[in-house]
Amino acid sequence: MKLLVTGAAGFIGSSFVRMGIRLCHSVTALDSLTYAGNMANLDSIKNSTSYRFVKADIRDGSLVEELLRSEKPDAVINFAAESHVDRSILDASPFVSTNVAGTQVLLDALRRVGARTRFLQVSTDEVYGSADDRRPFTEEHYIKPSSPYAASKASADLFVLAYHHTFGMDAIITRCSNNYGPYQFPEKLIPRFTTNLFEGKKVPVYGDGMQIRDWIHCDDHNRGIFAALENGKSGNVYNFGGGNGTPNIAITKMLLKMTGRGEEFIQHVQDRLGHDRVYLIDHGKATRELGWNPSMTFEHGLAETVEWYRNNRIWWEAVKSGDYRK
Repeated sequence: MKLLVTGAAGFIGSSFVRMGIRLCHSVTALDSLTYAGNMANLDSIKNSTSYRFVKADIRDGSLVEELLRSEKPDAVINFAAESHVDRSILDASPFVSTNVAGTQVLLDALRRVGARTRFLQVSTDEVYGSADDRRPFTEEHYIKPSSPYAASKASADLFVLAYHHTFGMDAIITRCSNNYGPYQFPEKLIPRFTTNLFEGKKVPVYGDGMQIRDWIHCDDHNRGIFAALENGKSGNVYNFGGGNGTPNIAITKMLLKMTGRGEEFIQHVQDRLGHDRVYLIDHGKATRELGWNPSMTFEHGLAETVEWYRNNRIWWEAVKSGDYRK
């Protein structure tokens, strides 16, 4: 396939691009290179003749339309998003601008071009709110976002579904649980805690650390996206999860063991405002309709991820110092 991938220099987007090149697809990678975009994430495929990078903002409608007309992609995969909840609590404006307006610009550009290009919106389980009854989210759950970030992603999802209904756009939404793996920006729990521990620093655990999350390796997530691109039904939503609801404090202790640190490195801090307690995903629909299942156990994937950060200190030190942006 010919693919146009937005947010391609971020953590999950770059993983998808690398996988796409391995699978012999042709990829045009678009990213505005905000703080979360890192060209080093794409170094391994930069010389591929099947890959082209374009520095651009998805909110630039004329440029996006020009790209769609010149590239004629079979599918557009929208990873571009502001995604850190803490940042959304401090200032929701960039989240509304990129996540909502940016998605709308992409949809309108596709509509103007008139091509039968498949549009896949990469969303999140956070749009469902907190699963306090411990029932995993299915695609039929009402969306009830709790944070400004989740509200912006829920809004974007509704635009995608509306454009499918109103204009007949070939559109699909995928919603994933918490991702982890190599190249993840170290503001998120696993890379932040791992790199802090390698540096001999304490790790800040919110509240009692009993917030439960379902973790999925980024490669499993992206296998699901490819399955949805190829076999998903237009207008449908597909959930992808790892099936391993785990409290944050348990993950913290796993990371302590893997990095050779003791529990004195745990520092409990004030909980996040409006912090959802439980996210759990039911991926049964993806299994039934797409033939997808997660392939990596959390224990194995986490150990591999910690080892990657151990062996790629230059990458994460450059990110944490800000040198990657020079």
